[in-house]
Amino acid sequence: MTRVTIVEVGPRDGLQNERAAVSPADKIEFVNRLSASNLPVIEVSAFVSPKWVPQMADAAEVFAGIARRPSIRYTALVPNLAGLERAMQAGVTEIAVFAASTDTFSRKNINQSIDASLAVYKQVCERARGAGIRVRGYLSTAFGCPYEGAVAPETVAGIAARLIELGVFEVAVSDTIGIAHPGQVPRVLEAVLTRVPVAQIALHFHDTRGTALANVLASLPFGVQTFDASAGGLGGCPYAPGAAGNLATDDLIYMLDGLGLETGVSLAALSEATRFIGSKIDHPLPSRYAQAAAAR
Repeated sequence: MTRVTIVEVGPRDGLQNERAAVSPADKIEFVNRLSASNLPVIEVSAFVSPKWVPQMADAAEVFAGIARRPSIRYTALVPNLAGLERAMQAGVTEIAVFAASTDTFSRKNINQSIDASLAVYKQVCERARGAGIRVRGYLSTAFGCPYEGAVAPETVAGIAARLIELGVFEVAVSDTIGIAHPGQVPRVLEAVLTRVPVAQIALHFHDTRGTALANVLASLPFGVQTFDASAGGLGGCPYAPGAAGNLATDDLIYMLDGLGLETGVSLAALSEATRFIGSKIDHPLPSRYAQAAAAR
């Protein structure tokens, strides 16, 4: 393996967890600066209920304002058919749906059981495919649940396989609360890869306990080539107030560059995007690379 794909989730997963209100114009500028770094995939926003996620209420406006580059996939999260219709009206060509590994988290997050959510996503996938829209799947709480605790790797593997059967092209196995560690990652991957080809697996780590980069290293020998990350580590963890949230794209690129793995991403341009969004929120960004660059 010589190349790794980075899915930049800062504009969505990062900003939706931030307290500070970021204007649509600043979100558009942020996405455009991320595009300038040549990230291959940027998750721009989410077409969800403004009542529940007010930070994403401007999804259509942001999509209308960004300067799209042909080489970059601009994606959005959708929870249901209504969200898909809004995304289609905004010209979105790739979406993501989000399932959970435990029923309790699923009910707390989207007020549906796992089975009920997958029934909805079956309809979303069928409608999206009919419109030529690709669908990605997130699988939350794959390494541990804030309500049910440990999650059996076989459970994660089974739900990942069900998502593939629905028609998603890739499952992002997600450490929603940043509890995963390098001793656990191989056990989860060994189970998942008995059910889903590695080419259809991505990993989404949070850095709440400082293990995200180590978890990436632990997964590389398995052939995983796609990782989600957020510029500057943008976005806190809702279950660990004040703790670091997403794996920082800056830190990940720096490590992958050092390992000789190609990403195609300009770390210098990414740092500019990080500096920009860092000036729009109300706390320092947790990225160690960003902190070191600022100190210089």
